[in-house]
Amino acid sequence: MPTKLSLNVRSFPRVSSQDTRRATIFAFLAWLFAVYDYILFGMLLPPISDHFGWSVATASLVSTLVTVGTAIVALAVGPIVDRIGRRRGMILTVSGTALASAASALTPGISYLVGIRALGGLGLAEQAVNATYLNEIYAVTEDEKIKKHRGLVYGLVQGGWPLGVLFASAFVAIFLPLVGWRGCFLLAVFPAAVIALARRGLKESPQFELEMRLRKMRKQGQVEQATTLAREYGIDEHPTAPFAAIFRGRALRTTLVLGLAWPLNWFGTQIFIVLGTTVLTEGKHVSFTGSLVMLILINAVGYLGYIFHGWAGDRFDRRAVIAVGWLISGVMFALTMTIASGTFAVVTFYSLGMFFLVGPYAPLLFYMGECYETGCRATGTTFLNALGQPGAILAGLITTAMLAAGVSWNQSALLVGAGGVFLSGLVMFGARTVKKLDD
Repeated sequence: MPTKLSLNVRSFPRVSSQDTRRATIFAFLAWLFAVYDYILFGMLLPPISDHFGWSVATASLVSTLVTVGTAIVALAVGPIVDRIGRRRGMILTVSGTALASAASALTPGISYLVGIRALGGLGLAEQAVNATYLNEIYAVTEDEKIKKHRGLVYGLVQGGWPLGVLFASAFVAIFLPLVGWRGCFLLAVFPAAVIALARRGLKESPQFELEMRLRKMRKQGQVEQATTLAREYGIDEHPTAPFAAIFRGRALRTTLVLGLAWPLNWFGTQIFIVLGTTVLTEGKHVSFTGSLVMLILINAVGYLGYIFHGWAGDRFDRRAVIAVGWLISGVMFALTMTIASGTFAVVTFYSLGMFFLVGPYAPLLFYMGECYETGCRATGTTFLNALGQPGAILAGLITTAMLAAGVSWNQSALLVGAGGVFLSGLVMFGARTVKKLDD
């Protein structure tokens, strides 16, 4: 960053192609293993339940309580990252993933499991921190190809979600008989720890470096100089606390609309992804091993959804791409739980539902970053990201109540999962269209 105030300064320092690509690769790997840890709990819930002798309703309640803890931790990440920086925030999230995996392997019972799995909120916040950091890096990168196709490139990064689920499915299928569910958690520690160490070499984004410089100037009493410098870069001259900033001005509409759409969409995420093995075993009467094989195929198709929607988000209105995708997903999952019968039909409709459920998150995470200013960008994206957890909590409570009342898994997944996804698509049409960060 320049050290002298200059009225000629109008743009941020450029980030080299090498640094941009390194940041992209580490973001992808960190997200993949964060998802592996996060999804692993849901995948292993049936054998964990068998180990402790839990009923179906008890297992659903445990999953819901874990989600509550995850939400609390994830909500705290945004303000922290807007305070300590993107690079340090990325180290924090992936370190939390490694710790959560290691501690989960030592689970003695419900209370400990619920408490320790709350650390999964750090891993879940990974995608929001990635979106914040890469949004800022791609806006000033020297790599014109990435800058021009950043939605598509971020789609490849965000594709760590279905690949993480796919990886977890394959890993459980192979290693569960060999090392048990505790061993599966332990095997997730090493890669996350390595990535946390490797991320120390990443550079901070120029936008946040400027933010830190402005804060230092104001703290030293150079308020007028800070205001002038902020004006040169076209950013907010009178910043408020990050959390307050996402509820004022142009940011308010984004916070309110996505604050409703995201939890509704997580009804489907909780049912069809986190509890995917349970839906297939209890709802479609597939064997546990068969459900793992199906989820491998289904999530491979889901990864293609990220690529497609990332590309579409670069060419069309990101908001519309997200909304239409979720509407189609709701329909596909509804067909899965109603007319689909037999392996081919279940895999086909489930895969299409996954394609249009997870794929829109590629443009969504980038869209959110474009909606918020630098000073509150991490807070805004992680706040909305964390709101998925209240949606998952509510979905879990409703599903638990329905199961306890004798409603089948098929009907519960249809009403809660498919219905929530479809409604989230409708709500997204209320969001505003925004310009790209460098427009």
